[in-house]
Amino acid sequence: MISCLIIDDEPLARKRLYSLVLKRPELHYIGEAATGKSAIQMINDLKPALIFLDIKMKDCSGFEVLKDIDVKPPMVIFVTAFDTYAVKAFDLFAIDYLLKPYKQDRFNASVDKALSYVNQQNQTLFEAKLNDLLKRVEDTNSRKSSSFKNKLAVKTGKSVSFIDTKSITYITASRSYIDVFTSDTSYVLRDSLNNIINDISPDDFCRIHRSTVVNINFINKLIHSNYGEVDVKMKDDALFRIGHSYKKMFYKKLGIK
Repeated sequence: MISCLIIDDEPLARKRLYSLVLKRPELHYIGEAATGKSAIQMINDLKPALIFLDIKMKDCSGFEVLKDIDVKPPMVIFVTAFDTYAVKAFDLFAIDYLLKPYKQDRFNASVDKALSYVNQQNQTLFEAKLNDLLKRVEDTNSRKSSSFKNKLAVKTGKSVSFIDTKSITYITASRSYIDVFTSDTSYVLRDSLNNIINDISPDDFCRIHRSTVVNINFINKLIHSNYGEVDVKMKDDALFRIGHSYKKMFYKKLGIK
């Protein structure tokens, strides 16, 4: 038997994986983690032979978890909602993955592949593939981040302020002006929402309405009405309606089914 750890920030996803693990007598379940931070600690402490690792969690990515552990990396089966880039990368480096929702036959095939590495003592080969994948991800992220602005220039009177884009909580548009909000203040710019959204990272920001862009890191909750409408409630209690044409993209970004 090989020890395995489940890492996913969605309770239902963890429950589904747990039920699949129990059907494989070769796997010894030793625990689960709901955050990247707790996953790093558990991997360091428990040293599992195999982990099922979610790519996108609320506090960090699965790739960041692997970079931050202090022990020899375990065998990894990545789990994810459909992500075009990730799937292509996994296929390129022959690293296995599971797409949500999980299917029994696909799960079994992934586990069989992981077991074959263990049985043939090909851990070194797997580590080489994994390191190549992580390097590719890091290089791609560097190229992506360099194309977006880290600071937004805002002219106020005779001076120009520079806002750290990560501190922006949401942006709203009104005619030829946009209001840029941070946790403690707001700024008015003579610009369009289309121009601004091209300058800020899609990892943090998502358009939910033709006149609203939100930083997903500052979302508090989603509120469903009795009429099928959905509102986004921000951490400062601001409330924004999700436009129908933006709902599918928004849900996909947050990993909501």
